Amino acid sequence: MREGIDEPQPIPSLPGHFQHSRDSLRAEVDQLRALGVGAVLLFGVPETKDAEGSQAWNPDGIVQVALADLRDDHGDEMVLIADLCLDEYTDHGHCGVLDTTGQPDNDATLELYARVALAQAQAGVDIVAPSGMMDGQVAAIRGALDETSFADIAILAYSAKYATALYGPFRDAVDVTIAGGGDRRGYQQDVANAREAVEEIREDLAEGADMVMVKPALPFLDVIARARTEFDVPIAAYHVSGEYAMVHAAARLGWLELEPVAFEHSLAIKRAGADLICSYFARLLAERLQ
Repeated sequence: MREGIDEPQPIPSLPGHFQHSRDSLRAEVDQLRALGVGAVLLFGVPETKDAEGSQAWNPDGIVQVALADLRDDHGDEMVLIADLCLDEYTDHGHCGVLDTTGQPDNDATLELYARVALAQAQAGVDIVAPSGMMDGQVAAIRGALDETSFADIAILAYSAKYATALYGPFRDAVDVTIAGGGDRRGYQQDVANAREAVEEIREDLAEGADMVMVKPALPFLDVIARARTEFDVPIAAYHVSGEYAMVHAAARLGWLELEPVAFEHSLAIKRAGADLICSYFARLLAERLQ
């Protein structure tokens, strides 16, 4: 959802998807619910960004407004999940506030994540989804929620989020550019390392996560399968923007059929052990399953 627009704006690198206005988001979620989609994951693009990403915890911020709208529209009939990160809100594009060297300050960022969690909880979220990969983020968020009246808010931790080359279209969608041509390899996981993912999952569960995410999905089916074997909690997988965009590009050139590949990808992710799939193909799949 994008603040300050009256009509949905197409995202060229994500065919069929839009930066939604407040009203168009409500209409889209109405349609998704009618198709049998039971949950939505919200990301926000604010009109103004700053070094701290302060619009992320503004009670009148774009995601908080959207949560309140959707809660009014659907009550408990739609599960509302909100991304909990700062990258869409900071003017430097990193997932946390920066220290004097220009790198994310982990501990200072945790304090802000706690503020975001409370703002989202007050707006009506069911599940917060911290995606910044800061050390201790789950413990900070769980503590903030438990100390107030929001102990029943669940945490979907992005425990195995890799520094992949497959996030490009998503960054177009949320207008994120990392300052100075930097990257997030300092806090996201090395794509060559599968063992670290298991330890990250273990730590997040110990800190209070209720479910965990592996992101991206298809290049890390082995991680999903290992997590399914080792942990008795819900495992989510994020079929990311690059995975979606590649299928659309190949289909547009006539090199493959879009719908069969979308189903095969989803089945592979499910077969690997995912309980939940976050996918840009959700609407297409739901329509074809009617």
